[in-house]
Amino acid sequence: MQRQEKLKIWYTLYGRLLDVGALEKAFKKVKSAKGAPGIDGQSIKVFAEDLLRNLTCLVDELKEKSYRPLPVKRVEIPKPDGGVRKLGIPAVRDRVVQQVLLDILTPIYDPYFHPSSYGYRPGKGCHHAITKASNFMRKYELDWVVDMDLSKCFDTLKHDFLMRQIRKRVVDGSILNLISLFLKSGAMVGNELIETQEGSPQGGVISPLLANIYLDYFDQWTMSRGYRSVRYADDILIFASSRKGAERRLKEASKVLEEEMGLVINQEKTSITSLNEGVSYLGVVIHPAYTRIQGKKLRIFKAKVKAATRRSVPVNLTKIIKDLNPLIRGFANYFRIANCTGVFRTLMSWIRRRLRAIQLKQWKKPAKLHRRLRQLGYKGDFKKIKMSSWCSARSPLASLAMPNLYFTDLGLFNMELVRTGHSVPVI
Repeated sequence: MQRQEKLKIWYTLYGRLLDVGALEKAFKKVKSAKGAPGIDGQSIKVFAEDLLRNLTCLVDELKEKSYRPLPVKRVEIPKPDGGVRKLGIPAVRDRVVQQVLLDILTPIYDPYFHPSSYGYRPGKGCHHAITKASNFMRKYELDWVVDMDLSKCFDTLKHDFLMRQIRKRVVDGSILNLISLFLKSGAMVGNELIETQEGSPQGGVISPLLANIYLDYFDQWTMSRGYRSVRYADDILIFASSRKGAERRLKEASKVLEEEMGLVINQEKTSITSLNEGVSYLGVVIHPAYTRIQGKKLRIFKAKVKAATRRSVPVNLTKIIKDLNPLIRGFANYFRIANCTGVFRTLMSWIRRRLRAIQLKQWKKPAKLHRRLRQLGYKGDFKKIKMSSWCSARSPLASLAMPNLYFTDLGLFNMELVRTGHSVPVI
C-alpha cells in the first residue's frame, strides 16, 4: 500500500555497517539490555573481554560478505494465562550486527509509521496507547470497539510480504540480503535445527522493527478507510460509533490481515465491546468516567508478592524489601495511568501485613515483641499472641510495634504516594 507522499528511497546503506565504532556503540546497547547467551554459549561478559578483536572480525566478515548469523536458541517462556511464548535468543555477535542494522533503519521507517502505532517505538509506549484509545472513545464518542489480537504474530510474518514492505524505502541489495539471512537463520530446539520459512524470532533485536514495518501496511489501510485505530504491537483497537459499524470494520480488517497479509487472528481474544461495558486494553479496563486495573493483573501481582514474602524463607526483612521494591515500583509506575488510588492503598496495607507476619515469625517469641513495644514507650497490656499466625500480623500490638513508618525507614517503596489517573500527552 503506497503512501500519498513521495517516498525517499535509500540505495546505499551497507557501508554504515562497516565501522568498528558503530559496532562498539551497538555493543553497548546490547550489553545494557543484558540477555542470555545464544547457541554458541558466549555471554556478553566473555564477548566484552576481547571486544576489539570480536568487532574487527565482524567488520571483516561483513566486508567480505562472508558473515552468516547463527541459528537462534529457542526457549519457551510460560505465559501468565497459560501456554508458552517461544523466544529466539540470537548469539551476542548477531545481536550486535542486528543492533547496528536497527540503528540504521529506525530513522528511515519510524517517522513514517502510523501516528497511532505505539509498540516498540522510540518515545512511545503503553500509556500513550491507552490515552489515545481513551480519547477516541470518550471525546470522539467512538464508544464501540473492535478488539483484535493476532495469534503468534512474530512467528507468522511472511518473509516475501515483509521484504516487499522493506523495499518500499530501502533497495540496498546488501542490506536486504542481510535481513533475509537473519530471517532464515533457523532455530535450535535442543539439538535439532528447525528451518525458519516464516516469522522473525521474538527476542531478536531487529524483530520489533520488522514487525512494525509489516503491520504498518494494515495501519495505513485503516487510515485510508478513515477508521480511527490504535495499535500496540499485535494488540489492535478499531473504533466505531455503532455496533453495526464495528461489525463491518471487523469483517473488513479480518480480510486484510488474513487474506492479504497472511496473519492469523486469535478468535478467542477478538471481540466487539462498548465503552459502557468496559474496554480491556494493555492491562486496564476503560470505562466512560474512569479507568481501572484488570482483575487478572491484580491477581498476578499479588501472586508475585506472595512468592517474594514467604514466611518459610529465613531472610531478614531488609533483604526482602530490597527484592520486593522493584516489583512494587514497576507495578505502580505502569498502572498509575488508571484511577486506582484506593487499590494502591489496599495493596500497600496488605503488603505491610505480610511483612509484619514475616517479622513476627522471625522474632519467634512474644517477649521480643513486648521488648520492642517497651522501647517505643508502650504502657498497655502485653498480650501473648501466636507469632507464626497470619491473624497476628493484623493485631493492634503488631501495628504498634511496626507502624507504617517502620517499613518506610527500612526503604519500602510506598505506592500510595504515586499520583494515579495520570494520562500522558497524546502523540
